[in-house]
Amino acid sequence: MSYADYRPWLPSAEDSKIAGADSVSHTKARLELPRAQELFRQWGTLWDQPYVGVTTNGKKLDGLYELKPSDAPSEAMATAAWKLLAALSDQERTLAHHPVDSHLWRKWQNTEMWVEKYGLRLEHASPDVRDLVLAVVKASLSDTGFEDTVTVMQLNAFLGEVLNAESVMNEWTYNFCIFGDPHVIEPWGWQLWGHHLSVSCLVVGGRMVLTPFFLGAEICYADQGRFAGRSLFKDHEFKGLQLMKALPEEFQAQALVGRDLGGSDLPEGRVHFADYCMLGGAYRDNRIVPYEGVVASRFKAPHRNALLDLVDTYIGAMPDGPRQAKMAEFERHLDDTHFCWIGGYGPDDPFYYRIQSPVTFIEFDHHPGLFLTNDKPLKYHVHTVVRSPNGNDYGIDTLRQHHLASRHGHGHHEDHD
Repeated sequence: MSYADYRPWLPSAEDSKIAGADSVSHTKARLELPRAQELFRQWGTLWDQPYVGVTTNGKKLDGLYELKPSDAPSEAMATAAWKLLAALSDQERTLAHHPVDSHLWRKWQNTEMWVEKYGLRLEHASPDVRDLVLAVVKASLSDTGFEDTVTVMQLNAFLGEVLNAESVMNEWTYNFCIFGDPHVIEPWGWQLWGHHLSVSCLVVGGRMVLTPFFLGAEICYADQGRFAGRSLFKDHEFKGLQLMKALPEEFQAQALVGRDLGGSDLPEGRVHFADYCMLGGAYRDNRIVPYEGVVASRFKAPHRNALLDLVDTYIGAMPDGPRQAKMAEFERHLDDTHFCWIGGYGPDDPFYYRIQSPVTFIEFDHHPGLFLTNDKPLKYHVHTVVRSPNGNDYGIDTLRQHHLASRHGHGHHEDHD
C-alpha cells in the first residue's frame, strides 16, 4: 500500500471546516448547520429504539454466542480499572462510572464534535489520569489492538496539526467510561470514543466481547511532526485487496455489488453523507443488512485461508485467548460467511468491502475528504468497523446469558424475546 499524498487537498482558510477555537466552540458552531442537526436527530431516534442487533432481516438469531471462559486478562483489567477509579475526583467518577447495563453504551459517535454530557473527557483530565485510562486499555487489548487504538488518537492529533486546529483535534479529545464495577468474574466493561474511534469492551468470567470496534483516520500516515511515521490500515487494505484479486473471475463478479463508491450504480440511499458506504457505523446497532456478494462455502482452501487471515487482522485487537475463541467462532460459521466489494481493485482504486456472517460483521471503507477538500474517495481516509451481529454488540447477549445462568445457577441458554 502506498499512501496517497494529502497535500493537494489541504483546505484554504476559507474552505476550512474548523468552526471554533476549541472543542466546545467548534461543536456549537457545527451543530448550527442543518445537516449536523439532522444527523444527530436521526441518531437520537435510533438510540431510542430497543436493542436487537445487526440482522439480515430484522429477526435476531438465538444461540450463537457461548458463555464460556476464553482466558481474557480479567485480573489485570480489573486491577487497572480500580486504580483509575481511585484516582478520579467525585465529579470525574460521576461522569465516568455507569451501570453495566446502561443504555449509554450505545451513545458513542465518531465525529470530532463533543456532544456527550457524560464520560471522562481526556483533554480535561490530568496527565496521571490519562495514563491510568490508557493502562486500562492496554491491559484489555493485544499489543496490536492497543497500538492501533493509540495510533488513531495520534493521527487525529496529526490531522489537527496540519489543519492548524490542535485545540479541536488532538490525541486527548476523547471520552472514556467504565460500565459496572471492575471484577474478575462479574460483568463490567469500558468504552473509549471520539473522532474516528470507538472501542467497546465487556468482560465477564474470562469471556471478552470487543464490539463495536471502530477505527478510522483521515490521513492514515503521519509524514511529519510529533507523530511522524505513525500509520494505520496497511494490512486491512492490502489483505482485502489481495483476497479480492485472488478470487476466480466468477467469484469476483459475485462479490462485486457496485463499481462506483459514489453510488451511481448502487440503490438509492445506499451512500450516506456521514457513513459513506459503511452500514455498521455509529447508532446502527439495529441495522438490517441482507447478505450480499459471494459465500465463502464456495471458496477453495487458499481463498478460505486468505479470508481467515484478513479477519484475524481485525480480531487481532483482542488478547490471545479471546482472539482464538473469536476466530474459532468465526470458523464455525465460515460456510455462512459472505464477502462483498464496491469499487475497483486496481492498485490505486478506492474501495469498500464487507465480511458478514451470523457472528461477525466487518467493514472497510475509503471515504472522501471531510476536513480535506477531495470530494471523491481517496486512499488516505479510511473507516473500519467490527460488530457482533444478532445481539452481542456491547456483550449484550453475553450479559443476558450471564444473568440467566446466575438466576438459574447454571449456564442453560434460553430464547430471548
